[in-house]
Order: sequence, then structure tokens, then C-alpha cells
Amino acid sequence: MKTKSYCSFSFNLSLPVVREGTGDSCRTPADVRRLLADTADLAQEAFAVVTLNRRNGVIDRHLVALGLVDASLVHPREVFRPAISDTASAIIVSHNHPSGDPSPSAEDLSITRKLVEAGKFLDIRVLDHVIVGRGQSEFFSLRESALASFE
Repeated sequence: MKTKSYCSFSFNLSLPVVREGTGDSCRTPADVRRLLADTADLAQEAFAVVTLNRRNGVIDRHLVALGLVDASLVHPREVFRPAISDTASAIIVSHNHPSGDPSPSAEDLSITRKLVEAGKFLDIRVLDHVIVGRGQSEFFSLRESALASFE
């Protein structure tokens, strides 16, 4: 009698590698703005994550969502996936406002709160949410404005 197998498993083991980083550091919102300057002129919202090592050195930058002209749908799952993959200690999230005005919306504040809470659970600190703009106001830092708590 021949036995039928309903499931077959194959394991592909790969261990994370510690990434040394790019040599850049992100210590201020202006540093983030410089790192993500290419998003300022986009015609649609682009939500990015900058992954950082324990000394706030940049490991990498990742585009996690590309949205519409006035909205970007983002979920903590997509935001923290590259952070976990990069074995990051912290992240800075950022997105552009195609209008050029970096003033935060209610949705920007809401997603920031969700990400900070998710980061606490994962033990990956969210250091700031920087909104990239153009013109006189090149960026808006939610940390510096105290509109959101990052503790």
C-alpha cells in the first residue's frame, strides 16, 4: 500500500547578517530631508523608512508605499518589515507632500501614533516622522513640533 503525502515541507534557513550601514547618520530632521531630497518633487506621496543602527547610523532607506496625489496608505506591517530585515535598532519614517506644504494632516498624526506603539512592541524605536516639502518649509518634524509623542 502506497502512502499519500498531503504536505511537503522544505526549509530554507538564512540567518540575518549585521549590516554596517552606509556611513551616513541621521541625527536631525534636516539630515533626513537631505537623505530623502529626491522625494520632494514627486507627484504622489512616497512613504519611506530609514533604518538605523544603535548609533543612529543609516543602514538603508526603503520605499514602503507609493500613494496618491494626496494620500499614502501605509500599515505598520510594511513599515517594520525592512527594519526587521535590516536588524535595525531604530527607524525614522518620512513621506512627502506633493503640494510642497509639509504641514501634517490628521492621518499623518494617526499613523505616527500607530507606528510608535508598534515599535514599542517590536523594540524598534521610532525616532521621528519627517514630512518632506518644498520651498521655504522644506520639512516638518513631528518630534520637534511635539505634535506626537515618541516615548
